[in-house]
Amino acid sequence: MTGELVSFEPATGAELWRGAISDVDAEVAAARGGWATWAARALTYRIETMRRFANVVRARADAFADLIARETGKPLWEARTEVDSVIAKVDISVSAYAERTAQRRLDSPMGSRMALRHKPHGVLAVLGPYNFPAHLPNGHIVPALIAGNAVVFKPSEKTPASGAFLVDCLREAGVPEACIRIVIGGPDQGKALAAHDGIDGLLFTGSARTGLALNRAFAEKPEKILALEMGGNNPIVVWDTPDLWQAAVLVVQSAFTTAGQRCTAARRLIVDEKLYEPLLAELEKVLGRLIVDEPFATPAPFMGPVIDNDTADQLSESFLALLMKGGRPIRHLERPAADRPFLLPGLIDMTEARDKPDIELFGPILQIVRCHDFDDAIIEANDTRYGLSASLISQTPQLFDRFWARARAGIVNWNKATNGASSGAPFGGVGWSGNHRPSAYYAADYCAYPVVSNEADAARAAIGIGLREG
Repeated sequence: MTGELVSFEPATGAELWRGAISDVDAEVAAARGGWATWAARALTYRIETMRRFANVVRARADAFADLIARETGKPLWEARTEVDSVIAKVDISVSAYAERTAQRRLDSPMGSRMALRHKPHGVLAVLGPYNFPAHLPNGHIVPALIAGNAVVFKPSEKTPASGAFLVDCLREAGVPEACIRIVIGGPDQGKALAAHDGIDGLLFTGSARTGLALNRAFAEKPEKILALEMGGNNPIVVWDTPDLWQAAVLVVQSAFTTAGQRCTAARRLIVDEKLYEPLLAELEKVLGRLIVDEPFATPAPFMGPVIDNDTADQLSESFLALLMKGGRPIRHLERPAADRPFLLPGLIDMTEARDKPDIELFGPILQIVRCHDFDDAIIEANDTRYGLSASLISQTPQLFDRFWARARAGIVNWNKATNGASSGAPFGGVGWSGNHRPSAYYAADYCAYPVVSNEADAARAAIGIGLREG
């Protein structure tokens, strides 16, 4: 392949990194040639290699966080928490493998033995997103390597430098180069990797549109594992709570952390009509104090820019489209610098809007819907094809019981933000948010497959019925 991919800093427009476009066939071939040797290594060896990887990242944490902040535009403090998550993923994955996919002995009759073991799939492709360019692909890569797979990783074309840094750390730790390959490129390279006959499965984090296309493409490939994490149109419901300042802070954290570029970000605020005006007043207080700035600014910003100018343009057009459908603006989605993708948080009341769109607006836009009845609020919360995250802010436990029972989501929180999910728990959703392959702690489930063996030391068999006398 020829050509280069260039990465730019969203906050400044400066060139950050460039690298040659990869040959997908060559990368997959290398992984196919190396995975069996890695799989034959003892589990303890693979685990120890991953623990060395955690130490490599720990030693290079400042440089890694600096790179992530520059390439994504997220504040340095947030980039540091992402690097911390990369390190923590190793111990979490070791525990998850032991619990979810360990070797076990099962009861078996007549003196025989039954064993449950797990085998790696072989070569797994990982497609990573730009919002967490290290943490999210790492959440697939580490459990896949522990299980004995080789990995071909394609980072987002918007954050290739962070992906390359992650792969360098894995190789420095002793993962064989043949077992951790990187594909640099754009959508064409991603499509070629996903469709490649040489992969045994695909682990994807990204948009619903891409995930649905992958689901269709893999429909005729039941022999290949496919794990999809596709985001959400997530509701946060505020009902029967006296402390509206705390509620407002949780709403802002849910909707605008990482400039709204989280799959678990709150996209819709559903609020009791009686609390609407006082809650808006508290939201205005919080938003009026938010710092939106470049990653290394002093004082530290709450959020930085979105990933690029094209994304900022699309979000601005989406806000206008909401207005055209009858939305009432409370805070316009302002763009303080025309040539840079900084956006100030936008609020829009969609209660009276026509045909509210069921889409994931991946940025700092929060739609508000007023309801008179809690049952109507739950119906509104579930009025989406997605089903990743939902949260209720309320002082009434009985309301949360009703909300938990009826909310259609893989993460249902109470008096907590919609985002900030733990890697020590399963992470995934229903509907257009995933294909029932939750990641994080449950990633071990799709990185290996169970093999059951009925065993005995010697062959013993008899046919007691259906034979002629002889």
